[in-house]
This record gives sequence, structure tokens and C-alpha cells, in this order.
Amino acid sequence: MTASGAAGEPSGGTGELRIPADRRLGGPYTAGAALIGRLAREALAERSDLLAAYDIELRAVAPDLGDLVPARRVTLVERVERAERVLIPAARRTLRVANGAAEFVREWLRASGRPRTVVLEGFAEADPADVELFAVLRRRVDPALLTVRIDEGTVPELPGDDLDPAAHAARAHELEESGLVGPRLGIVLRHRDRAGDPSSAAASYAYAVGWCLNRGCHDAAAELGRRGIEHADPEQHPDADPAVWWELVHATAMALAALNREDEAERLLHRARATTDSPVWHSTIAYSLAMLAVRHHDPARRDLTAALAWTNTAIAICGLLPGKAERAVKLGFDLNGRALVESRRGRDEEALRLVQEAIDLADRDLPPGAQPVHRMVLRANRATVLDRLGRTGDALRDWTAVIDADPVHPDYYIDRGNLLLRLGRADEAVADYETAMAAGPPFPEPYFNRSEARFAEGDLDGALADLGRALELDPGFAEARTNRAGLLAALGRNAEARADCAAGLAHRPGDAHLLSVLGQIEAAEGHGDRARAAFDQALGHDPTLAAAWASRGVLAYETGDAEAAVRDLTHALELGEDVAILFNLAVVLVALGRPTEARADLVRARGLAPGDPDIEKALADLG
Repeated sequence: MTASGAAGEPSGGTGELRIPADRRLGGPYTAGAALIGRLAREALAERSDLLAAYDIELRAVAPDLGDLVPARRVTLVERVERAERVLIPAARRTLRVANGAAEFVREWLRASGRPRTVVLEGFAEADPADVELFAVLRRRVDPALLTVRIDEGTVPELPGDDLDPAAHAARAHELEESGLVGPRLGIVLRHRDRAGDPSSAAASYAYAVGWCLNRGCHDAAAELGRRGIEHADPEQHPDADPAVWWELVHATAMALAALNREDEAERLLHRARATTDSPVWHSTIAYSLAMLAVRHHDPARRDLTAALAWTNTAIAICGLLPGKAERAVKLGFDLNGRALVESRRGRDEEALRLVQEAIDLADRDLPPGAQPVHRMVLRANRATVLDRLGRTGDALRDWTAVIDADPVHPDYYIDRGNLLLRLGRADEAVADYETAMAAGPPFPEPYFNRSEARFAEGDLDGALADLGRALELDPGFAEARTNRAGLLAALGRNAEARADCAAGLAHRPGDAHLLSVLGQIEAAEGHGDRARAAFDQALGHDPTLAAAWASRGVLAYETGDAEAAVRDLTHALELGEDVAILFNLAVVLVALGRPTEARADLVRARGLAPGDPDIEKALADLG
């Protein structure tokens, strides 16, 4: 690498690759691009099917592979103009990409029979996306195939500060003209910082921030956005392009919000309010502030009143915009935001009215086929509200229309599959989950949801396999960890269940569901005191957890305290009727000589599970 160059090919022989990881060279996937680029070029001749199978992941991590990896799965968002890309990937998008990239690396190294050692240089300056990628590689690829080492003592060479501004500007221009993406996310920006041309620097940063935001690299977007705003700030640079400044402000605020850094996003947006008199931007700022208030990652800090006020402001301003098409999109967006606030206030009928108004506005004032992503998002939101209102047939039609609009957007298959599963159409639901598995990079939700369908059908081995796959993709997936621990405990595989509880509680100390399962394990192994302590701790964290009340009630009965058992089981029933709890309460009531109450509970249980032989026998025994 030259002093003023970009990150190049990994150095080293076939067995060991020395890779620069400093994000200032090649952006969020500086190291990942070097490794994946090397292995993809190797695989091209022998296993081109792997390139096709992991096209999204390879193109995300190593964008400069170009046509070497043809795009096989292209979402609607990627097919529209940049200004129409209103869907921003969630923060977990990079984990999906990392998992897919890891599977590609594993499959290619197995097929090639050439294990590798990767030495990462400058890893202290790696972007969080690269850190996540190599953590997944270490976890999911056998070290016999891939060994990852960090060289703390070697820092990749960066351009020297002794170059004059003209040389920095020339090098930045040369790299931008090359058509390569990686340098534009890293070393180009370093050159622009030193070239003495704020306008060109701001434009370069706007490209990099937009690229990172649209691919879910929110840490990079937030960091680069803050630096880019300094170049575009109209107060410091009177000749700055206001449109570039606003693009950087808006993108940076969205990245900060995605990272749960709402306070920083809010400060940035309020600063922007004091800087511009553009009605379009003020409307967008008001909408963004509303979403920060209604979606705050800390439930205690969500403010529906403030969110409602900000959406009203956005709608009021936007209604004054003169351009019909622009108003249709912008006002539709704001009406949709107001609908979310109304849903959170428990007013789903009003939410439906607002979403429908936004859909009608688009149909009336936009050319046919225009703004397809905007229309798709509105219809998806209408499907969600319709489902909550119990209009499942209408919701199902909307989900199908949304999927037809973008057949390679995996998350919508999950939504439709969940609705189908609740409607008792398990086979169709499973088909949707399996389509979601293939439509994009691997993620745990479709496996988790399929596990529930398989469990309901009595396929316990299949359910366990799916839960295992979900946890392989995301060890921090609490619901999957809880369900697997509970299923293992029910099967008497207590050691495995206990290990899952320990692993889950390490990720989420105080998780009430895991503590409840741990109590069940302790009870099954005859450790009554430890079981009761676990149930008590679970209820201390979540007093609404019916399973913990019911399990503690059963434990109380088994350890000779029938009155306590009645209290706990009754409390569990107050949180929601359940056949097993009703049956267990009836058993306790019979033991206490209260057959009339026991019969009433068994009759209620029979209404929930007609024909259950245990319930019928218990009723017959009562005479």
C-alpha cells in the first residue's frame, strides 16, 4: 500500500493473510472486504454457486467485487431512485450480513480444503460492523478452517499529513473517479479533510453516509455524518450547499436513532430547526422528532403527547406545500406517523383512518406506479392495523399485495406467516417462513417462528432444531433461548436446559422467563428451596408472568402447602385462562375438600379443551 493509497489485497501466502482493519482506509468493512474479496475471487472458478447463494452478503461486505458477484436477489428498495428509498435497515441488518458471509467462508474453505489464518492489523480502529463480522466468523467457522488473530503491534499505513492540500485533493478525485466504493468510505474522506475544499468534502461525506445508512452500517453513518456536517455547516462555510447539509443532518439523525442514541439525534434536529426556514425540512424534522418520542428504546421515556404534537406540526406544515406529488408523499408519510402514535394510544380505528387517508392521497395525486416503496410501506402498515382490529381477511390480502410488490423482502413473509399460523393454516405459515429463510441473508426469526409451528404439531425434534438454528444465528435471542430451555426441561433434558438458562441469563440477567424455567428444573431435580427462590426472583422481575405463578403454585402443593398453591394458581388464572392451570387448581381444591369449586374449574377447563381425557376422568371422579 502506498502512503496515499487505499486498502489493497491481503498480504501473505496461501495459509496466512495479513489484512488491514483500520476503518479510515476502507470504511465499515475494511477487513471484511479484503477477506471476502480474496475468497470470492478464488471461489469463482470452482464454486460459482456459492457466489450466487450469498450474493447479498458478498456485495454488502465487499462492494468492489462488482459484476464478479451478480445480484440475484434485489429488493424493491434497491431498484428505485435514491430519493425514494424510505426504508432504512434496522440495526441488526449487519448481523444478518455477517452470518451469511460466515457461511460463505465456511463452505468455501471446506470445499477448497485450504484452511487460512487471518491476521488483522489496526483492529483497534476497526468499525463495529467489521468487529461484529469477525466475531461471527470466530464463532461459526471451525478454527481448523479459519483462525483469526489480532496483531496489536501493527497499524496499517495511512496517508501522511505532509502532503500539500492540492495533492490530497488530487488523490481524493482520482480515487473517486476509479469507481471503487471502499476508498470512498474511508481514505477518500481523509484526503478531503486535508484538501481545504469544504464543499467537495461535504459531498464526499454525503455519499459515504448515504451508502452506510442504506446498508445498516449505522455506527459508520453516525460517525461520518458528524464529521461531514462540519464541512457542510452554513454558519462556518457560507458557500456550503444547503441541500448537502440537510442530507447529512437527516441521515446522521436517522443513524443515531437506529443506534438508540435518541438524545444526540434530538439535539441535532433541534439545531437544524434553528438553521433552516425550509417548510419541507421543518416538516421532516417534526416527523423525525415525533418518531424519536414514540419509539424511544427506553419505554419510560416514550412521550405520546409530544409525539402527537410533533406529528400535528408536520402535517400542518406539509399541507401547505405547493407541489402536488411532493405533498402526496410527504403528507402521506406524516399521516402514517400520526397513525403509529394513535395506535400506541390504543386508537386503532383512528390509526386505520389515517393510513387509509395516506393511501388515498398517493392514489389520487401520484402518477400510476410512482413511489412504489412508499405505497408498499403504507399497505404493510394498514395490514398491521387491520390485523389488530380483527379484520384478518383484509390484513391477509394486504400482506399478499405487499409481498407481490417486493418478493425478496423477507420480513413481510414473517408477518404474513404469523397471521396464517394464528388462523390455523400452519402449512402455509411454514411455507412463508421457509421463503423468508431463502429471500435474504440468514436471520433467526423465521426459524424461531417455524419452531412454534412445529411444536404445535408435536414435532419436538424439529422445534429443537429450529431453535438451535435461531440461536446459532443470534446467541442473544432471548425468546429462542427461553423456549429451548423450556422444551428441554419438559423433555427431562435438565443439564442442557440448565446450560441454556445460564447462557441466557448471562446475556440478560434477571430475565423472568429464564428464571421461571430454571425454577422448573430445580423443582424437577428435587431442589425445592432453590426452585422457590428462582420463582420468587422471576416474579420480582415480572409479576405478570403467569407461568411463574403457576409453577410456584405447583411447587407449593408438592411441598405440602396447599393453601399457598391455591393462592398462586388463582393469581395465575387472573392473568389469563389456561387449561393446565385450571386442572392443577382443581386437583389442589379436591385435596382441600372443596369439590364444588374444583368442579367449576374443571368445567371451565373442558370448555377450553373439549374431549381432554384427563379432564373428563377428573370430572367423573367427582361424581
